Amino acid sequence: MLDPTTMQYLMATLVALALAGVVYALIYPYVSGDRQKDKRVSAVADSRSRKPGVSNSAEAQANRKKNVSDSLKEIEIRQKAKEKITMRLRLQRAGLSITPRDFYMMSAMSGVIMGGAAYAAFGLAPEVALVVAFVGSFGFPRLVLNKMTKRRQHKFLTELANAIDVIVRGIKTGLPLNECLQILARESPEPLASEFREVVDQQRMGVTLGECLERMGDRMPLAEIRFLTIVISIQQQAGGNLSEALSNLSGVLRDRFMLSMKVKALSAEAKASAIVLASLPPGVMCMVYLSSPNYIMPLFTTQTGNFLVAFGGVWMLTGILIMRKMINFKF
Repeated sequence: MLDPTTMQYLMATLVALALAGVVYALIYPYVSGDRQKDKRVSAVADSRSRKPGVSNSAEAQANRKKNVSDSLKEIEIRQKAKEKITMRLRLQRAGLSITPRDFYMMSAMSGVIMGGAAYAAFGLAPEVALVVAFVGSFGFPRLVLNKMTKRRQHKFLTELANAIDVIVRGIKTGLPLNECLQILARESPEPLASEFREVVDQQRMGVTLGECLERMGDRMPLAEIRFLTIVISIQQQAGGNLSEALSNLSGVLRDRFMLSMKVKALSAEAKASAIVLASLPPGVMCMVYLSSPNYIMPLFTTQTGNFLVAFGGVWMLTGILIMRKMINFKF
């Protein structure tokens, strides 16, 4: 056994290493070279744009486009800052018809059940049981809600391009846009049918189509919905061939969906490796506890064991964050 002074030095060293790992995970984007690469690329692009062969009119047009894009980004940032996502809106995005009060009651029941099971069935300390109850009340229900929202959005994106094709074919045969939306509300799979049914019902109440689509964008916050809203709003204000514009939009949405599936397939191996590496230590701990509990119980009953468990958890979290940063692609 080590003397108390040596043990204190060892614990201080482990804490310093854990903090160093967390700091490295946080500052990794700044030291990985990505920002320097972006600066070099922008510098090369600026130098090419300043070549003598580029005309003044082209430069003026590029500046106007840049100003317009910057203005649109500022407007989007202000709208996101003003946007307040309520619990009712979160439940609508997940496709749940319950009220926020019911959700909070179910969350409280989940926390009580998980905390009680941790204290009574597994014999954990009261402090640990309170932490489990807190996670069961505020963490686990919201995690399930987010998973349901993402699954619903994925189903919506899978059928959105086909729905736009239905609108294009209906317009080419002479049907008005409202009738095409009613067809989608009646015959499309969920969640497309419920979303377009809401649009049709709001139109019958006197709400304009542009505002109906904006509300659908609030319930389904996807870039593809904003594209559809912009295309229909521009056609209603300026006129033009709506079927051709929606046909082009359908092709763009299919290309975006294929790109996202390709990125998902390319990153599947890295995600599987991250899942295996993250689940291996807890799995081994559970197997050792089931085979020989007296051998592993000092990790939970002694102060040194608790410190080692916390130290290992911090390092695992650091590794998971780094792996998530490596496989998180933006396109």
